[in-house]
Amino acid sequence: MKKLLFAVLGVVSATIFLTACSTDSAAQKVSPKEFSEVIADPSIVILDVRTPQEFAEGHIAGAINIDFQSANFEQEISKLDASKTYAVYCRSSSRSGDAVKVMAKAGFTNLYDMDGGTIEWQAAGGQLVAN
Repeated sequence: MKKLLFAVLGVVSATIFLTACSTDSAAQKVSPKEFSEVIADPSIVILDVRTPQEFAEGHIAGAINIDFQSANFEQEISKLDASKTYAVYCRSSSRSGDAVKVMAKAGFTNLYDMDGGTIEWQAAGGQLVAN
């Protein structure tokens, strides 16, 4: 009986620990439609993590650009206010998925990651603006 009790307590403790340490919990994956609803709030920071060239070719209006593939991505996000809410996107949601994980590890707690990136954004009727 004691062994069973300790086993159950061990599993519960491990589950609580792993859940508390998860960096994915800070980011919500949202559809382009949900993303457009999120960014309708002017207090949300829209973050494009594509290259500067991709950004210049067309981005969501109001977005700021920090290239996830640049060597100084972590340094650049450290300059941001981690208490704000960020709506993050890229071309297909691969880089943005990785970016929100890095941001969560850096202390950001309110993150939205657009599923499908600008590909799905445009397919759903979303517009991009060029520099």
